[in-house]
Amino acid sequence: MTEPLDDGPPDGLSPTELHMWNAFRNGSTYDLSDTDPLLNDPFSPLPWGPERSVRASIVARLLLSGPAARPGRVCALKLRGVLITGTLKLAGGSISPYVELHGCRFENELLMPEAHFTTVRMVGCAIPRIEAARLRTEGDLHLPRCRVEHGIRLTDAQIGTDLLINQIHVRPDRRGRAITADGMSVAQDLQAELIETYGEFSLRGAKVGVSLSLRGSRLRAAAERRALNAPQLSVERTLYMTGAWVSVTTGNQGATPPFGIAAYGTPARGSRLQPFECHGGVRLDDGRFGDAVDLQRARFVLSPREELSLRRIATPELRFNAERPEEGRVVLNGAKVVTLIDLAASWPGPGGLAMGGFVYENLVPYEEFPLSRRLEWVASATPEYSPEPYERLATVLRNSGEDADAREVLLAKNRRRRETLPLAGKLWGYLQDLTVAYGYRPGRAALWMAVLWAAGAIAFAQVAPPPIKPDEHPEWNPALYALDLLIPVINLGQDGHWRLQGGWQWAAAVLVLLGWILATTVAAGASRLLRRG
Repeated sequence: MTEPLDDGPPDGLSPTELHMWNAFRNGSTYDLSDTDPLLNDPFSPLPWGPERSVRASIVARLLLSGPAARPGRVCALKLRGVLITGTLKLAGGSISPYVELHGCRFENELLMPEAHFTTVRMVGCAIPRIEAARLRTEGDLHLPRCRVEHGIRLTDAQIGTDLLINQIHVRPDRRGRAITADGMSVAQDLQAELIETYGEFSLRGAKVGVSLSLRGSRLRAAAERRALNAPQLSVERTLYMTGAWVSVTTGNQGATPPFGIAAYGTPARGSRLQPFECHGGVRLDDGRFGDAVDLQRARFVLSPREELSLRRIATPELRFNAERPEEGRVVLNGAKVVTLIDLAASWPGPGGLAMGGFVYENLVPYEEFPLSRRLEWVASATPEYSPEPYERLATVLRNSGEDADAREVLLAKNRRRRETLPLAGKLWGYLQDLTVAYGYRPGRAALWMAVLWAAGAIAFAQVAPPPIKPDEHPEWNPALYALDLLIPVINLGQDGHWRLQGGWQWAAAVLVLLGWILATTVAAGASRLLRRG
């Protein structure tokens, strides 16, 4: 920064510029707003005359090499209701005065790449475009309720405290991007509540020191782009993509003060909840979120080819109770979540969910989430059979003490697997399912054993077979003989001593075969129980 001017204002200033010059030295607000609300609206089509205009070159001169403050005062550029003509060029400059603009108009784009500010506040201003790549601020950057017609660029910007862009309206640049903030670093909060974007909001590799709030915002994708593109986003606390309370009478305008809205609580009378809406794809792949990702009542409007992509994200808590997407996919492949808080009605149907390698440790549903719906949830994520989601669900249920539900999940897994087997495997699977439910219902095996034992005892009581060795045989006992045939390996002293003929031989063979089937399936179930233990 060059030495400030101390010899009074330069020649050639208009009356409005002269008043602005003196207000700068006093640190006071220079107010040119009109009493007529329509004439005072920076977004109206009505023109502002020269009596409300200052040149951008004079504004730049004040900020880059302005005069010294009057004794006992601090220099500051505070404007209200002013039209800044020309292009304000602050690229690479070091601006120490405080900057605060309310309800101002910019004739051309605002250029401040690689500029260094203390604090900048522009509230409710109309700006054609903001070019601020590699911008640095010691304090806040506030742009609430502004309208930017051709995009904002904040690539690799470094914000010293908070970035606040609540209720901003941004239309896309030539590449379809509304806000480009790749690699940006915000030391504290990034508040983007109730914003309206009409192009891609790009936050690739951005870092937020506290929380990122998109409450009540509406993001709309431009042609062939995502609505929110934020892979490798890092948020130390929570990402909020939830609703916000707004005034019914005034709508969005004025509903959010410049310093943000309350997180939750009792809504004010005459307010309504505006959900977070995203019209287009969302990409949060490889993101890191220190506390949670909150999607409460979020609305995702996707085309069949678009995704809500949460691939490989890591967060202690994922709150998934958004509205169910009608089309598109929710992708959780490789994500790692400690606690999944979800709602049955929020998950998409078959073909709309992918969660290969999705790891979660606890399930906490918002409302009743019956096991049958949970199995449908897994089935919708596996159009082609995959054991991993079933095994993960069974592990989580078992760790929470729901052993019976865990067995039901593993039984469902085997039934899904059966559909992929050849005919012989399917028949064998149906037989195991009918008899002992693949070993997951051992009580059914005991029932079948009892029924077969009773049937065999009754049947063999009708015959008195001759012994194989007349001098070496026990007393004929049809009940023990039937049990000896059913239980493999163990010898009860009846089998092998009697000569059966005709159909009785076939009856004995059937009992032996069924006994082996029951025994092997029960043994398989027992081995699974031992492995779990």
